Amino acid sequence: MGPDIQVISLHKIKQRLFGGHERTVRANKNIFYSFFIKGTSIASQLMLVPLTLHYLDKTQYGIWLTLASIMGWFSFFDIGIGNGLRNKLSEALAKDNLILARTYISTSYALVAVIFLSLMVIFWIINPFINWAQILNTPESLQLELSKMVLFVFSFFCLQFILNLIGNVFFAKQLSAFNNLIGPLGSLLSMVIIYILTLTTKGSLFWVAVTFSAVPVLVLLIFNIIFFSNKFRDISPSIKHVNFKHSKNLLGLGVQFFIIQVAGIILFTSSNIIITQLYGPGEVAVYNIAYKYFAIVMMIQGIITTPFWSAITEAYVKKDMAWIRRTIKKLELIGLGLVVISTIMLLVAKPVYDLWLGNAIQVPLSMNLMACLFVSISVMGRPYNTFVNGIGRVRLQLYSAVISIIITIPLAILFAKTLNLGGAGVVLATVCTTLPTTLLWRIQYKKILAGTARGIWNK
Repeated sequence: MGPDIQVISLHKIKQRLFGGHERTVRANKNIFYSFFIKGTSIASQLMLVPLTLHYLDKTQYGIWLTLASIMGWFSFFDIGIGNGLRNKLSEALAKDNLILARTYISTSYALVAVIFLSLMVIFWIINPFINWAQILNTPESLQLELSKMVLFVFSFFCLQFILNLIGNVFFAKQLSAFNNLIGPLGSLLSMVIIYILTLTTKGSLFWVAVTFSAVPVLVLLIFNIIFFSNKFRDISPSIKHVNFKHSKNLLGLGVQFFIIQVAGIILFTSSNIIITQLYGPGEVAVYNIAYKYFAIVMMIQGIITTPFWSAITEAYVKKDMAWIRRTIKKLELIGLGLVVISTIMLLVAKPVYDLWLGNAIQVPLSMNLMACLFVSISVMGRPYNTFVNGIGRVRLQLYSAVISIIITIPLAILFAKTLNLGGAGVVLATVCTTLPTTLLWRIQYKKILAGTARGIWNK
């Protein structure tokens, strides 16, 4: 290939990535940069698993995973303010209303700070009366250590939820690549600290828990300071711009996102709890290894779809339906490609696990099959989910999420215990409720674009 042809080819690639509508260009740039960032994140997270397993044993690692899942429940208390901010801030920026944008940001930080600092104080009071050994299905001799550990972890989690709002600002500004940078930096720093711990101390669940909960807070704090004092100075949070009259705007949509978020966390964390109670913490590690492996596909899709949430909000405000149709069509094709990748991952799962983890954990075929099926259904539904989230028509999603909670948990116990399907049965229950939800999102998308959405389809 001659120099001229090479130049032409590179120009075409650049044009495909960074040419076209300005909205698409912004999204593609974020996707392009995010792939490099997320590649680092995937590598560091994959390396963290065997490193942590080398430092802790299988049971201790399972305890940490279960505890982290329980801590995730407390994110319920942000009442969806983060996602409400994301959509309302996107709308304000689309209309070039920087005063309103700054008010939304300031009010959101104030609301979340009041909620989570209050929760922190309440938890400090009640924690001595909670039997964490019983909750985590561990020997009573570990109660004192677990109680101290949970106190530190919960405090850091509360601070993390406050500082996490910077991510919603990145999304609204259609700069998702910066948000994607937070996780990898945290993973890399955690990996360095865990490695140092393996050289200097014996396996300590306490220090692993403190590391994994404190490092994200440190990284988020640095990002908040840097961006709000420079790039986002004109919309930085300020006490004088806090206006709780705007809470209704944030919470009206936010509460719906909150319930949906609650459902998602309950479904995921309840899987850990159910498996822990039925089979012990060690089996939780098996479930999470399979999930982490196949979730790589969802992570790839997340890189691609995330920039389009706020871009769709902007396009819908400006009534650019043609752009939305083109975008969703591309995302559908990408979803099909990712299903193929997920299937290939299923076929090569065993040698990959052997290379990745050695003999530390064995993941059965049934667990891999269910995890693959769940991920495949999820990636096919994500384009429509991105659309309805972007335009704020989430009432149908809310109702289906609540119904999923009611059905999935007893179904998981039935499949796992009664039908003796083990941990794979828990994932199968999730599959059974995810499929119909995905089909409903597609129908809603078609109706809204056709202008025939009525009632719940348009709320």
